[in-house]
Amino acid sequence: MKDSKVAFVGAGKMVSAIVKSLLRAEAFESNDVACCSAPDGTSEKLSAETGILRFDSAEELLNTNPDLLVLGCKPQQLDQLPDSIGEDSQGSLILSIMAGITLDRLGTVFHGARNVVRSMPNTPGQVGSGATGFLFAKPPTEEDRHLIRRVLSSLGFVREVDEEADIDRVTAISGSGPAYVFEFACALEEAGKDIGLEPGLARELASRTVIGAAKLMEEGDLHPEELRNRVTSPNGTTQAALESFGEDDLREIVKRAAHAARNRSVELSDA
Repeated sequence: MKDSKVAFVGAGKMVSAIVKSLLRAEAFESNDVACCSAPDGTSEKLSAETGILRFDSAEELLNTNPDLLVLGCKPQQLDQLPDSIGEDSQGSLILSIMAGITLDRLGTVFHGARNVVRSMPNTPGQVGSGATGFLFAKPPTEEDRHLIRRVLSSLGFVREVDEEADIDRVTAISGSGPAYVFEFACALEEAGKDIGLEPGLARELASRTVIGAAKLMEEGDLHPEELRNRVTSPNGTTQAALESFGEDDLREIVKRAAHAARNRSVELSDA
């Protein structure tokens, strides 16, 4: 397959992660990648760091006739794009990494696109350990499916979902999920201080425990429940802690949180 030109609207952390990963993997040459100006000056910084092309406006960016246009701007900035963008992106493949923007809305704005894709990456993608779900508006060619996987896999794990409602579900689990893990790490740190650990040590132990447990899950084939069982001795310290979790119904708490996140994603998509 020929190398395709990729253009990015926006140049924030997720776009920067994609661009740097694609160049590092030599999936694209720097002169085949472009971005356009963002109000905060991030495009200038990204271009200086990576050598990719940079343009002052979306119109100038689209004059390069990109095969793939990636929408990495903030959702509220979609309405700030020029009215001509639907015609200017004629024949391009459109990939959105914006939260809450539906395929119908993308299709309306980019009415000349050959296909549009909605995706939901997460922040660990910035270090290549992300999880991303995506969906095409209509059945894609194998070439387009390969191109989207090629770009999104630069962030880590990627999976094509079955229906648009799955994007809201992905948002609730992997999209918002890193914040749940960070909150648990904060709770673990606070617990450490509460039982008498020095604050710096409590923070280090909490962070290292979360990181280590995640690596153990990643590098092994065991289900997390089996890993939990292996560290839980009968009548031991871990069992005492887990019984406390059970009394507070931790899993039900997480389910309610996921439902709340999914419902808010639906609300934002319908807004």
